[in-house]
Amino acid sequence: MEITKTIYKRLLESYGPQLWWPAETPFEIMVGAVLTQNTNWNNAEKAIISLKTANVLNIKSINQMTESRLSSLIRPSGFHRVKAKTLKSLASLIKREFGSCIEKLKELPANEKRRLLLRIKGIGPETADDIMLYVLDEPRFVVDEYTKRIFSRIGITPISNSYESWQKMLETEFGGALNDLREYHGLLVALGKTCCKKIPDCAECPLCSICVYGSAHQSI
Repeated sequence: MEITKTIYKRLLESYGPQLWWPAETPFEIMVGAVLTQNTNWNNAEKAIISLKTANVLNIKSINQMTESRLSSLIRPSGFHRVKAKTLKSLASLIKREFGSCIEKLKELPANEKRRLLLRIKGIGPETADDIMLYVLDEPRFVVDEYTKRIFSRIGITPISNSYESWQKMLETEFGGALNDLREYHGLLVALGKTCCKKIPDCAECPLCSICVYGSAHQSI
């Protein structure tokens, strides 16, 4: 379906390269993927800054600190107690299975990497695929709420509303390489934050002319 490539091209022309994921280290990306669950990026970023200020945004420190201390540091992200448990489990896995070396995790087959991530309580398909795409160099179309909202309004939806159905449809239709998929996700986030919000600003949207929702509301 050429429209998925047209969407990518228009967003890239409008917003420019997003260079996602914004982070200094691979482990910071992993932490950010957990912290952004059920909240917006601004809140997750506050928690990341809190960890950096305390100089504990690394595998060793997360493993050594108490869960209550970690929970307190990431409070701005919301659901901080649950996320603290998840981060402790993630750091523990990387230390125990790979000697705290993320590069060793990257060497595993793709399905094994994803299986290990999904075994961690608190990591679901979206978070696992964030990590797969931006840390473990595996091409994945990350399906978040922005993705569903944007493509639903455009008029592109799978038969089922499951994560797997969305991902299979978009990966099949787009067929982009690793860097393209990284950019696409960042661009969809940019559109979702600026125009395709819960109450959309269709007048400023670069996709309005090819969007079922946007075209209908512009004509009213």
